[in-house]
Amino acid sequence: MHKIIFSPFGKTFLAALALSILLPACGEDAPLTPKPRGYPKVVYPEKAYQAFDADYCNFTFQYPVYAQIQQDTTFFEERPAHPCWFNVYIPAFDSRLHCTYSPIGKANSFEELKADAFELMDWHKKRANGIQEIPVNLPGKVSGFIFDIEGPAASPFQFYLSDSTNHFFRGALYFNTQARPDSLAPIYTFVKEDLLKMIETFKWNK
Repeated sequence: MHKIIFSPFGKTFLAALALSILLPACGEDAPLTPKPRGYPKVVYPEKAYQAFDADYCNFTFQYPVYAQIQQDTTFFEERPAHPCWFNVYIPAFDSRLHCTYSPIGKANSFEELKADAFELMDWHKKRANGIQEIPVNLPGKVSGFIFDIEGPAASPFQFYLSDSTNHFFRGALYFNTQARPDSLAPIYTFVKEDLLKMIETFKWNK
């Protein structure tokens, strides 16, 4: 039996041949593509409501049983302008409806309070894709506007309610997370139903 001896040239040739076979095979692999961002599964509580009837406010409404009322005790390290400042907090979504009440009088006229509400809404136009202004007219001298704000705004839903003579109430919704409309859309739709229920059942105390 003869022993085969490769020359240096032969070894170089075989190495080049092996590379020529391996390289095309590597090129056949599908290019890597990033996986889409995943979001945690959200568990939605069952819809049910209870009455808000706090002694520090002169109105009532229905709010979710899975929400908490948190009365404001400080506002920028000072006392709130009125005891009837509070949050409707929903722990399941880490969302808050910040609520403020102002009596209408010499210090605060209806037109001034209304202008402030529109000005605060206008501030969100910087990042909003659009804003729907929906008038509210309910029995018992409850009227105002709903501002449904589309896009990555910090507050996607705001409103004010008033009788135009004595009472002015304002609400603004916030989520404690970065504003991502796509991921928040289902949660916002769920919470929005609760806010509309609150507005529809709103009544001044006589």
